[in-house]
Amino acid sequence: MEPDAQGTRIKLAGHEPPRFVADVMLGRLTRWLRALGYDTLYDITWDDDRLAQIARAEKRILLTRDVQLTRRRGIAYILIQDDKVLNQLRQVILTLNLNDARAFTRCIECNTELEEVSSEDAALLVPPYVLSTQTRFRRCPNCGRVYWRGTHWTRMREVLAELETEDGRE
Repeated sequence: MEPDAQGTRIKLAGHEPPRFVADVMLGRLTRWLRALGYDTLYDITWDDDRLAQIARAEKRILLTRDVQLTRRRGIAYILIQDDKVLNQLRQVILTLNLNDARAFTRCIECNTELEEVSSEDAALLVPPYVLSTQTRFRRCPNCGRVYWRGTHWTRMREVLAELETEDGRE
């Protein structure tokens, strides 16, 4: 399958959510996709050969800004067109028709699926104000980071709403 005008060569099968591997230039996009709940691998030490190997072996979509990397055989990819993270996010969302149904389910730092944590267990891990204003917490079983739907969640929802409005997806 040849790339289209958007720099995309993807053939999605089934109804599973897409999984990604991102090159070193896309760390901020990686965090956004993880926040939306999409399994996105990223490591600044991976070279082009390793990225291609992971994309092929795990049937992941490669997110890259490197045209040369897209020329490798057997790789589904999206050639990211913009330097700005919100434009990058817009491109991926529109290309794959992504949504936020899985948001708040992955650690933005290490990509591990989050687990529900009771308020009692969170009490020792979050500031008192957060404990008094939030009732739902999730924790990464790998790195221990704790998440709640605070102002960062509100801001993320606002940005996503703006992207949908700009692209007429309301």
